[in-house]
Amino acid sequence: MTTEEQISCFKKGFPWLEIVAPATAARGIEVSSEESRNECVDYASKARVAGRVKFVPASGAASRMFKDIFAGMERPNDSVRRLTSDLSRFAFYDPDLFGSPVAGSDDDCTRTARLLLTDEGLAYGSKPKGVLLFHRYEDECRTAFAEHLVEGQEYMRGADGGVDLIFTISPEHKALFEEALAKVKDVFEKRYGVHYNVKFTYQDPATDTIAVDMNNEPFLCEDGSILHRPAGHGALIYNLNALEQELVSIKNIDNVAVERLLPVTSLYKKVLMGRALQLRDAIFGYLRKLDEGVTEELLDEIEKWLDETLCIRFDSLPDELQARAAVLRGKLDRPIRVCGMVRNLGEPGGGPFIVKGSDGSTSLQILESVQINMDDPQAAGALAGATHFNPVDLVCCLRNYRGEKFDLLRHVDPNAGFISFKSYQGRELKALELPGLWNGAMSDWNTLFVEVPVETFNPVKVVLDLLREAHQN
Repeated sequence: MTTEEQISCFKKGFPWLEIVAPATAARGIEVSSEESRNECVDYASKARVAGRVKFVPASGAASRMFKDIFAGMERPNDSVRRLTSDLSRFAFYDPDLFGSPVAGSDDDCTRTARLLLTDEGLAYGSKPKGVLLFHRYEDECRTAFAEHLVEGQEYMRGADGGVDLIFTISPEHKALFEEALAKVKDVFEKRYGVHYNVKFTYQDPATDTIAVDMNNEPFLCEDGSILHRPAGHGALIYNLNALEQELVSIKNIDNVAVERLLPVTSLYKKVLMGRALQLRDAIFGYLRKLDEGVTEELLDEIEKWLDETLCIRFDSLPDELQARAAVLRGKLDRPIRVCGMVRNLGEPGGGPFIVKGSDGSTSLQILESVQINMDDPQAAGALAGATHFNPVDLVCCLRNYRGEKFDLLRHVDPNAGFISFKSYQGRELKALELPGLWNGAMSDWNTLFVEVPVETFNPVKVVLDLLREAHQN
């Protein structure tokens, strides 16, 4: 978008989506049985796939993870006191650096915070979350990055023992990630009997968007230049579009647990993979039947399947047979995503809903809270009735039934962006977020939601989350 088009977005805002209902176990979210889970795992192991890769958004710095620690670095708050008193339980604790952990005076607390966050010690306040030590084991400590390598070998290895992983990082952090990889690659390859193919990719600066002040005028830096900011994870649709592999697993860098939870994590990731491939092959089957010849019976079957499986329901369809077939074909011939959903336990973030699009048809969508118009009783009621939460646990199929790559950029809803409020050097600003990677960037995909247990969702949003059971041995 041009600068003028971006400013227009700030002034006009983005249209609210028409929410029909929350996606629930009654309609919109599949709850699998043990038998169906086993079928999915078996399907994932046998289905033919043109390559598979684990895709991990990892470009974020850890500054938000330590927000409360920064705030209490000079005058200790409860978070800094908890950090200090439980210091020995963190994988990054080094007695030679921090000394013996104590409940501590204010001086002990501020010293601990400085040694953790600044160049006096570990400088974690300026490093990416992926290279921070998350977990302590008997003989080693692992970063979040290392845990993704361990996860990857369990459910993404190919027939040749190769494990493909792509991490989206910031260019200035490449050396840190390369160092983290070098420390564990040979060890893990020997331990798990695999070979890792790890690539690092970057968010294209061309996708950055301008910031504006509270009057919707371009936000000017001290040197008079217009401030540009990364446009959120939605920009990663360009990185995803560049992949050659057909089957892609997506999971955030901070959502990892200690290895004893790997069996349940791996099981449900294989369930999502198998379900995605089952969905792919069902869709491909219908498209091939349409190529062979259109009948009213076939179109009735497809329309019923779209409704019952993907919650795609139409206000109306053309009466003429070929026109109706064209509409249904357009719905079938799209990228596929199967998204894990956990029961809503109050975590912040997006959730699954049934939404009506501009063409009058309904679909399954993941919405962030800022995309929901709380002044609309229908939307507010849908949010209140939501039962599940989006943990960012996706499996995607990126090729069509002819084996060709989809152009993912053609399936982005440009009207699904949103505006967020930030600050820069103490001054308030508005930031323009592109349609989120698993929100508007994938709105024109065939989407299926599957319930997964909360044990598979273990994000580290703040440093004290590392004290939770899923991160302790």
